[in-house]
Amino acid sequence: MNFTLKNPDGTPYQAYAYTGGKPFDSAQPTVVMIHGVLCDHSVWILQSRYLAHHGFNVLAVDLPGHCKSGGTAPQSVEAAAQFIADLLQAAGVNQAALVGHSWGSLIALETASQLKQRITHLALVGTAFPMKVSPALLQAARDEPMKALKMINVFSRATLAAPPSALGPGTWVYGASMALGRRVLASNTEVNLFYQGFLACDSYSHGLEAMTQVTCPVLFLLGANDQMTTPRAAQSLIDQAQASGKKFSVVTVPMGHHQMSESPEETLSALKNFLSP
Repeated sequence: MNFTLKNPDGTPYQAYAYTGGKPFDSAQPTVVMIHGVLCDHSVWILQSRYLAHHGFNVLAVDLPGHCKSGGTAPQSVEAAAQFIADLLQAAGVNQAALVGHSWGSLIALETASQLKQRITHLALVGTAFPMKVSPALLQAARDEPMKALKMINVFSRATLAAPPSALGPGTWVYGASMALGRRVLASNTEVNLFYQGFLACDSYSHGLEAMTQVTCPVLFLLGANDQMTTPRAAQSLIDQAQASGKKFSVVTVPMGHHQMSESPEETLSALKNFLSP
């Protein structure tokens, strides 16, 4: 589904959101799903389709300048959060749950801190704060993106074979993720989405303040073997949620950084339990 939004300079563009194979119905509870660096809406394929067929209105976005979405690719977490706010406005959605993975988790956090009571639930998948990127990886993403893509797929993955409920038996997880990264990178010839996305993660500095401003329940959904955003790297956000009196829960699923495809059933179960009335 496409929505007409405006770039920072006022020019219009079309933003794409996958609805899980069901017609958009703003009267239903809405879940916005936000991908990470060098990804798109397809990383949520199992979870988005299930929720869409079980009473939720799903908007799994392509961030601006990524794949099916036009517009200017966001240079910061804050700019991406403004996109989510604009999308909700264009969709006529007054309240929504946010589910974000990796960079998307920071975007979801920042959006929730700004929109406050308009956000009903906040699920942070594979999150960390600060989400620092090593200088070597930043340089590789800028100068040798194919080398960097191989690096992050080694770090991100704890298995080579997808569980049956993810992409199907026999799927080569590493190869599929490499293909997705190449496709996303090629979708924008004006901007290095890899480097720009990593720089946005590395530069985001007020996650703790944002957590203080969140008014809804928070789910931390972490990967036991995640080498990109290790479970302990989320502890500062967890501590801040506790210190500021948030209702929160922590769920750790097997495998690595791509919880949605490596631990699809466990990830879906955690989201279902969290989003249920």
